[in-house]
Amino acid sequence: MSQYDLVVIGSGPGGYVCAIKAAQLGQKVAVVEKRASHGGTCLNVGCIPSKALLHTSELFEEAGHAFEGFGIKVGKPKLDLKAMMGHKTQVVDANTSGVGFLFKKNKIEAFQGTGKIVGKGKVEVALEDGKTQVLEAKNIVIATGSDVTPLPGVEIDEKQIVSSTGALELDKVPGKMIVVGAGVIGLELGSVWRRLGAEVTVVEYLDRILPGMDNDVAKQFQRMLAKQGIIFKLSSKVAGVKKSGKTLEVVVEPAAGEAAAETLEADVVLVAIGRRPYVHGLGLEEVGVALDERGRVKTDAHYKTNVDGIYAIGDVIAGPMLAHKAEDEGAALAEILSGQAGHVNYDVIPGVVYTMPEVASVGKTEEELKAAGVKYKAGKFPFTANGRARAMGHTDGFVKILADAATDRVLGAHIVGAGAGEMIHEAVVLMEFGGSSEDLARTCHAHPTQSEAVREAAMATYGKPIHM
Repeated sequence: MSQYDLVVIGSGPGGYVCAIKAAQLGQKVAVVEKRASHGGTCLNVGCIPSKALLHTSELFEEAGHAFEGFGIKVGKPKLDLKAMMGHKTQVVDANTSGVGFLFKKNKIEAFQGTGKIVGKGKVEVALEDGKTQVLEAKNIVIATGSDVTPLPGVEIDEKQIVSSTGALELDKVPGKMIVVGAGVIGLELGSVWRRLGAEVTVVEYLDRILPGMDNDVAKQFQRMLAKQGIIFKLSSKVAGVKKSGKTLEVVVEPAAGEAAAETLEADVVLVAIGRRPYVHGLGLEEVGVALDERGRVKTDAHYKTNVDGIYAIGDVIAGPMLAHKAEDEGAALAEILSGQAGHVNYDVIPGVVYTMPEVASVGKTEEELKAAGVKYKAGKFPFTANGRARAMGHTDGFVKILADAATDRVLGAHIVGAGAGEMIHEAVVLMEFGGSSEDLARTCHAHPTQSEAVREAAMATYGKPIHM
């Protein structure tokens, strides 16, 4: 029986960061991973491959529609989908092998197999050759991430009816694609295939897209996507999907159930209605680890379950299912288990939608502040008034900053526009240090940059912008 200070089940962003940080702090660490490669959903079939396709499809779109306006004549671009997918695979391989390198560098032992907690401080690993091995540890971390939430009555085959995993592996561009769910995953992958030539229709149960994000941002973003050609059917639900030869018949009903249903035809249906924690087969029930009403592992503020020596982080516990949230929790837990004061500030976790334009958000939305009765002031600045955005032809969108009416402390920032995912971080740093909109407004920004729009939005919150 091998003995360790820490055994981490799962090598996704939360698990591998927790393992590396613990090893750096002097602990003897082992990681159990059921995949053939490290990195979890994010690196293998999520964040990384989707961003590769988002980038390459964006270049394809620009070459076909934007270049001529800049005086660049290249003719109509021709899609080589196989090569595009090859680039995606190379990116995934580089990232997953990089995690393996970091494990070796930090003297972390990696076991490929399915892990199960079989007792206090014991993890049984079912190896690929059919044998089992038991690892003994002072502490165990559950970092098994999440899985696709299924749509009742609709069976995913990853060929015609696909999850995000199958949508990253299509061997041809579908003529018509129906995306079920107007959240981040559905909009990102829907935009990829729309750029490459598919007719994309998004069906969403709610009356808006991007639930949880600032409504002002969501409304303008929907108009932008509609202008790009994406069709939206809001307040609607998919009641069934039936195969009819090589195509699919998708029955769409009003969410309220008051009007007649309609049948839409599609070549591919992408089910993207969310994700659920992956806790299957971990032995949690047998050892008495408590779950909440949504199937998530219950933990205290220090990620400890109700069972001594067992902890959990990332998508399996409460909070946003974001890779960087899991990473921060992994690092914080490693510090806590090493006697340090690990901490995550859940009020300052950014979220990004990697479409074009991007959407980025951190902190409170206007709706949340109103619901909480917080008096606030808001400032906005459009990219149409930003010199760098004009030069690049990326004038869609705006920056919006929300600050406490009395103290001027920034409570939230929301950006829709090209590069929003990078620009949001100056608001993240500002908020981490309790900064005000005046602090940001008085901070010099290089000219010409898109980030000047962030400063101008701060000026609009604190006083008045210069360039509008």
